[in-house]
Amino acid sequence: MTTFRRISRILAAGIFFLSISFANKVTAQDGKALFNANCASCHKMDKDLTGPALMGVHDRWNNDKLLALWIKNWNKAVASGDAYAVKIKDWSPSSMTVFEGTLSDAQIDAILGYIKAWKPEAKPTAAAAGAPAEEGDNTLLFGILTLILAVISFTLLQVNASLKKMADEKAGEPVVEPVPFWRNKAYIATLTVILFCVGGYLTSKGAMALGRSKDYTPTQPIFYSHKVHAGANQVNCLYCHGGAEQGKHANIPSVNVCMNCHKAINEYVKGPKLYDEDGNEVDGTAEIQKLYKYAGFDPANAAAWDPSKAKPIEWVKIHNLPDHVYFNHSQHVKAGKVACQTCHGEIQKMDEVKQFSDLSMGWCINCHRETKVQFKDNGFYSIYEKYHNDLKSGKIDSTKGITVEKIGGTECQKCHY
Repeated sequence: MTTFRRISRILAAGIFFLSISFANKVTAQDGKALFNANCASCHKMDKDLTGPALMGVHDRWNNDKLLALWIKNWNKAVASGDAYAVKIKDWSPSSMTVFEGTLSDAQIDAILGYIKAWKPEAKPTAAAAGAPAEEGDNTLLFGILTLILAVISFTLLQVNASLKKMADEKAGEPVVEPVPFWRNKAYIATLTVILFCVGGYLTSKGAMALGRSKDYTPTQPIFYSHKVHAGANQVNCLYCHGGAEQGKHANIPSVNVCMNCHKAINEYVKGPKLYDEDGNEVDGTAEIQKLYKYAGFDPANAAAWDPSKAKPIEWVKIHNLPDHVYFNHSQHVKAGKVACQTCHGEIQKMDEVKQFSDLSMGWCINCHRETKVQFKDNGFYSIYEKYHNDLKSGKIDSTKGITVEKIGGTECQKCHY
């Protein structure tokens, strides 16, 4: 019995420590999400933005309770008379957002924990400092190797025929002149079959890919880096593409939306180096000047700018669907809770945007067959009362869930009309 009690205590302690570890991990993840949602628009960890850099903020305040009070309501922190709070309130002409009533104490602690645990990424090595390396296409190499092997094979066949002729002459047997390979019916028939198979394969593959443009990367009138905007500066996709949540089309932002930020940001000096698809370095400041030409904006006389005179930028459309295909962004983004990266790839890591998916019918159908519908707290699917009840009663395994296919996601009229 004593041994059993010891084992039980050990197991209980193990479970306790594991639960603490798991809770810490969840808190860290929540802290990052909360930081991105509430703080990232004004603060970065390693450099000043609208607000000061946050790396080392605990050391600067030297009082975690007062720092939490500052986040909740900076006016109360200043009213406390703390010297640093009084000093930092005039750091920027923009006042700190008051989060009292918006963020709970636990959420503020999660954000502060994330800030305290944050570490800068390791700097790239000298080899990685240049243009981003890309995986090469080995098709040409394989073609050359195949041609070389074919020449070697024909040569060996001719050598074999010559050796056989010499052996027959030495043995005194009648010698038959070998037929040249270009007149040999067996060789010609074999080559014809090979060419027919290869040609048929390439023709079929090309026909199936007709109209698709996977990896299509056109040159745009202005070099716009999603890696800088959506990645480094964490600009939310919906800030520029608000239609993705509200309508059929994601929409391209107007020049005036770009100018909301670039009235103040007129040069590119602190970000990572920019490279185009060919590996050529791009001058970010010069690209901002192109934006100013479309906007009719003069940084030296910003007050005289008239937004109504801005000209639209002639962006080249990348993702195109056939006219007989219906696709609604809001149905996927808002109702289906599908992340942008599912269809567009890691857009936050792309300097120049390319078409990530082939957008074929098979690709869409497979997604509908595999993607689970997020029924929980999703009012859009309230009409499927039967599925909700079956999930609650256990008739449907909640771990397997309900795929888009089960609610008609593979029916022809869903996408074709």
